[in-house]
Amino acid sequence: MLERVKEIVAESLGAEISTLTEETSFKDDLAADSLDLFEVVMAFEEEFDVEIPSEDLEQIATIGDVIKYLEAHK
Repeated sequence: MLERVKEIVAESLGAEISTLTEETSFKDDLAADSLDLFEVVMAFEEEFDVEIPSEDLEQIATIGDVIKYLEAHK
């Protein structure tokens, strides 16, 4: 799952996949704004067939947070 999440983040935010880790912060490391995050979340929802309500976005700051969220909401 980590590799697929990294691929989606790299595609959506134009990041270099080799630089992404579970600790990578969307805001601090990738300079993602709220629109960027919205687009990434939509890609996660489509790929993993899960709905991520906007109130849950506050919990998702890093790639590792995304993985934990997706695993908890399968």
